[in-house]
Amino acid sequence: MSAQHSKTDVILIGGGIMSATLGTLLKKVAPEKEIKVFEKLKEPAEESSNAWNNAGTGHSALCEMNYTKEMPDGSLDISKALKVNEQFQVSKQFWAYLVKHGNLTQPEEFIHSVPHMSFVIGVRNVDFLRRRVKALTENALFKEMTMTEDKDKIAEWLPLMMEDRTSPIPVAVSRDKSGTDVNFGALTRKLFNYLEENNVQVEYEHQVLDIKQQKDGTWKAKVKDLLTNDVTIYESDFVFIGAGGASLPLLQKTNIKESKHIGGFPVSGIFLVCQDPEIVEQHDAKVYGKAKVGAPPMSVPHLDTRYIDGKKSLLFGPFAGFSPKFLKTGTNMDLIKSVKPNNLLTMLSAGVKEMPLTQYLISQLMLSDEERIEELREFIPNAKKEDWSPVVAGQRVQVIKDTDKGTLQFGTEVIVNEDGTLSALLGASPGASTAVDVMLDILQRCFKDEFPQWESKIKEMIPSFGQSLAENAELYKEVKAEEDKYLKLQS
Repeated sequence: MSAQHSKTDVILIGGGIMSATLGTLLKKVAPEKEIKVFEKLKEPAEESSNAWNNAGTGHSALCEMNYTKEMPDGSLDISKALKVNEQFQVSKQFWAYLVKHGNLTQPEEFIHSVPHMSFVIGVRNVDFLRRRVKALTENALFKEMTMTEDKDKIAEWLPLMMEDRTSPIPVAVSRDKSGTDVNFGALTRKLFNYLEENNVQVEYEHQVLDIKQQKDGTWKAKVKDLLTNDVTIYESDFVFIGAGGASLPLLQKTNIKESKHIGGFPVSGIFLVCQDPEIVEQHDAKVYGKAKVGAPPMSVPHLDTRYIDGKKSLLFGPFAGFSPKFLKTGTNMDLIKSVKPNNLLTMLSAGVKEMPLTQYLISQLMLSDEERIEELREFIPNAKKEDWSPVVAGQRVQVIKDTDKGTLQFGTEVIVNEDGTLSALLGASPGASTAVDVMLDILQRCFKDEFPQWESKIKEMIPSFGQSLAENAELYKEVKAEEDKYLKLQS
């Protein structure tokens, strides 16, 4: 049977928060554009955006100490913390605008106020936290952050963590009440509902098999209906690949030069979850510790209050694991198939350079259930094994680039081809939290001719667009008040 043909303006591949965000932005600034979305699974947000597959932290550097880097002279570089916080403010402004205009309803179904806290043990770590808080609170974005070394005060904030903590070793905690827990799965589903109500065709159980650029610069995507096995060729002026772990294999099929010399290394995660109401009610915070020496950034232990499907739970982790799959629903051949002649050297170089990561993953894989509970007891001294059960989190594909002979990138990587007609998103944290900022960047780079006409609409939706909130305390105060009002957050 010959393939059918269809034409559209924009193709979005993947049914997660990134495609949902880009589609919503495009609908707002260019409602005339025809958009088609293809998702391999039966529903949106079933992989990385699913609430059980990510930490749900509205990443703002309020509690994540790895965003403030200690320099050789003892000073702290807070530039990454400022950037991550600003990116999340952009997301919150956009969500608040959508709620204000009735495009998103019941924000309490996807975002909650949850204090963000950093927790440290030992003299050196307490000193680091003290300096971190001092450096951050000099900026308007972190003015609400407080800190205490008083164990009675910490017990008031974190009763579950301080009960039976008898060691004389000093502890300290920083706290910021403006932190949030975000259910990115619920948010993604709401955004796709909005898109479908606005004539965006969202095709579930449709797999993109191939993507090739034509001589005139347009793209042809070969798409298979997994229910009927029918294949349709879609022509489009612009393609966005936001398929989580599947983005790299799809990017490789495009043959664009920007896809060469890039590899991917999959890392899975496990969280311990507690749903006993008596225990859950004793903790109301996202508490981040410090990663162990030599461990990668993704290994930072944290004890989180989570709101998933209307129920409050506690999650602790993550414990890293390894699977050759690029998605939870992927195959064991994903990693092997991603190795190509043009990225083999990059992959091998990374293998040599990242020996500490390999050793870390092996040690994590060998942890027993009891050993995981022992790590939890560093946070909750009297934790009982029977109250906690493991849940397998999502697969994350870390990007391996040929800079510096195979460097592993623990972050979000945006790939755009030379003529701006194709973009792909690779990588992981702080991914979902930065979705709006990252998608605005893609709009600027891929729709250069149209973007100037869209700018006034973007500023209406995101008042801080083009400005630095970190350098404009008055503007930050205004946008935060608007965010808190419409997203029903505690200030």
